[in-house]
Amino acid sequence: MSASPPPSHPPSQPGPKPPPPTLVQPPPREPAPARREPARRRRLWWHRLIFGLWYRPVDVFDEARDRSAWSAAALLCLISGGIGIVSVDAFRAQWAADRAAALQLAGMAEAGVLTASLALGAVTHAIARTLGGNGRFAPTASLFIVLFWVTDLPRLGIASWLPASSTFVQAATWTTWGFGYFLAALLIRGQHHLPTHKSAAAVSVQMLASLALLKLGPVR
Repeated sequence: MSASPPPSHPPSQPGPKPPPPTLVQPPPREPAPARREPARRRRLWWHRLIFGLWYRPVDVFDEARDRSAWSAAALLCLISGGIGIVSVDAFRAQWAADRAAALQLAGMAEAGVLTASLALGAVTHAIARTLGGNGRFAPTASLFIVLFWVTDLPRLGIASWLPASSTFVQAATWTTWGFGYFLAALLIRGQHHLPTHKSAAAVSVQMLASLALLKLGPVR
C-alpha cells in the first residue's frame, strides 16, 4: 500500500489590515530611526591654536568654530604686554631706580593691555553683528585677540632689539599687519557667516587703529 501523503496545513491567512486614516484616527507612525550620537570634538589646545595660525589657519578656524579661547587670549596678552613693557626705555630706567615701582607700573600696563584687547574683541563682534553676522560673542572676541597678538609677536620681538625706524622693523610691521588683517577677515567670515567684503569691513577700524597706535608707534 502506498503511504498516504501527510495532511497539508492551510496557508496562514494574513492579519487584518489597519483601517485607513480618517480625521479621527491618523495613520500609524513609523518607528523613528535610532539617533546617532554626534562625534565628540577633540579639545583645542592653546599651543595648536597659536602655532597652527601660522601654517594652517583655515583648518584651525574650522576646528575652533563656535569655541572660545580665553586662556590662550589671556596668555598672549600677558606675553605681548610684557615684551612691550620691557622694550620701553622709561620702564628700564624705572627698574634701575626702583624695582617695586617698576613692577607696579608693569602690572598697570598689563591690566591696560588686557582691557584694550577685550575692547578690540568686543568692538569686532559688535560691528560684525551690525553688518548682519550671527556669531557668538565669546568665540569671536577671544579668537580675535589670539590672532591679533599671534601676528604681532614677531614685530614686538624685533622692535625690542632694533630701532622702530629701521627698515627691518618697518618691513616686519607691514608684513605682520597684513597677515593679521587677512586672518581677522577670515575669522569673521567663518564665525558670523558674512561675505568677504563685509568681513573685511568689520575689522577695518580695529586693524587701522592698531597700525597707527601700536605697530607704527615708536618702541624705545
